[in-house]
Amino acid sequence: MISLSPQRAAILEFLRERIAAGAPPSLAEIAEAFGFASRNAAQKHVQALVAAGLIELQTGQKRGLRLPGQGDRMTALPVLGRVAAGVPIGADIGSDRVLWLDRSLFSLRPDYLLRVEGDSMIDDGILDGDLVGVHRSREARDGQIVVARLDDAITIKRLEHRPAGVRLLPRNRAHAPIVVAADADFSIEGLYCGLLRQG
Repeated sequence: MISLSPQRAAILEFLRERIAAGAPPSLAEIAEAFGFASRNAAQKHVQALVAAGLIELQTGQKRGLRLPGQGDRMTALPVLGRVAAGVPIGADIGSDRVLWLDRSLFSLRPDYLLRVEGDSMIDDGILDGDLVGVHRSREARDGQIVVARLDDAITIKRLEHRPAGVRLLPRNRAHAPIVVAADADFSIEGLYCGLLRQG
């Protein structure tokens, strides 16, 4: 049995809650949550918990804390920006937010997450504010849900190949399909592989 001071026990519980929610805290966030004057104090507590085997630390990762035994199931996914479920919008790439999520949540292994804006995919259960997992791929089959880039904007839609060309289909009758012009700057960025809905 491992004996912890009340403060260290509280820090462990804080870490467990944040890790389980998919958002391991940084040392600065731990210091702020517990009123420490510097990150060094937070680091000492984290190192003690690692030494006790109560949490694990992945070296080389900014937010590399995880619960023991999570390594095989969990994956770190960066939240890279936004994707439109409506008309295409620009992507604000460059977020340093990373979520640790169980791989079993997704049909394919995702490479990153994008936040959905709009309601054009509601009939496929993809709602405004959802985080969608994206598996990087330049190819997709007819009917798959894809993240596509169209003239420097990104959108999430069902892909339809027609003899006349490509269309991006919404799953909400209030929205019209997007017809991809032959001269458009168009590419498939990835395949939809599941979502995370945060309450």
